[in-house]
Amino acid sequence: MTSTPTTGSPTPFTAEDYRARMTRAAEDAAEAGLAGVLIAPGPDLVHLTGYRPVATERLTVLVLRAGREPVLVVPTLEAPDAAGAAGAPALTVRDWTDGKDPYAAVAPLLGAAGRFAVSDNTWAMHLLGLQRRLPGASYVSLTEALPMLRAVKDARELARLEAAGAAADRAYGEILGVRFAGRRETEVASDLAALLMRFGHSQVDFTVVGSGPNGANPHHEAGDRTIAEGDMVVLDFGGLKDGYGSDTTRTVHVGEPSPAERHIHDVVREAQRAGIEAVRPGAACQDVDRAAREIIEQAGYGDLFIHRTGHGIGVTTHEPPYMIEGEEQPLVPGMCFSVEPGIYLPGRFGVRIEDIVTVTDDGVRRFNTTPREMAIVE
Repeated sequence: MTSTPTTGSPTPFTAEDYRARMTRAAEDAAEAGLAGVLIAPGPDLVHLTGYRPVATERLTVLVLRAGREPVLVVPTLEAPDAAGAAGAPALTVRDWTDGKDPYAAVAPLLGAAGRFAVSDNTWAMHLLGLQRRLPGASYVSLTEALPMLRAVKDARELARLEAAGAAADRAYGEILGVRFAGRRETEVASDLAALLMRFGHSQVDFTVVGSGPNGANPHHEAGDRTIAEGDMVVLDFGGLKDGYGSDTTRTVHVGEPSPAERHIHDVVREAQRAGIEAVRPGAACQDVDRAAREIIEQAGYGDLFIHRTGHGIGVTTHEPPYMIEGEEQPLVPGMCFSVEPGIYLPGRFGVRIEDIVTVTDDGVRRFNTTPREMAIVE
């Protein structure tokens, strides 16, 4: 593993980028009949403000309401950090001191009543505190009320996702040269994690190495099983590069596969191709799932495709939209998500192929470009 690391930094997001995101979120909330949006520390706050505090028992919340200046309420001891965030020039920072009621600092920003969307990772103690202070207000999950809040990416976000995908592809190209047979899954997973970091990732979220029967578990965590000649091996790995996610899956084989193994892999590869070809503006999310699932069902393996076809990706590696039956949300340019059908034979092996794609004005573009044919490893 001697490849040159990825270098260079992306163009930073500006205060105006964050202002546009906060304005859009507030306006979308108003159109949905909401009084506003309350954002706790986590991926939504990072996306909207560039501020990345650790969630604690001290209340931090961003208040967004249409037609009003965004306000970020923070503990006094964290106010300097909040003021230094990239999006801080686009909002007002207000602080509260220890010993005071933080919910009293937020209440005047909300009014006596109204229905607010609350980010899903808000601590229960903070939501209950707001309910006690404002019994006339009500709250709903942000994902339920505004599922597309982070779904449509701007040009700078797309560039980061593309770079993250390219870095993951380079990691895959390198791992094909590593010996598999006779090594534990954890050893190969460690190699994958090191490669992701080498090619510019700051965070590794997962390195699934599912060999032989372990590949039949889609979220298998690499263990102490020794990979053997004749094993099918599912490699699913990703993380964050410059704040945006990568996630790709390829299924390799140690030595020559059997005709049955090649057949299953070919079915999954055709299903993935069909799913990607279904991506276009105006199509529903469920259309992508249906296109991939139809191929697998026609081949007689429908009961062995046991998960949705895809998930969104951005500042986290899993987020809306979801490519699943019943999701009628239309695809629009700038949405980014995985297309990852699979077949899982309990006790034998599994096969999954995954690319991240983005919806374009006239179709689809992949962020992962490594070959999808079965690779043979040693």
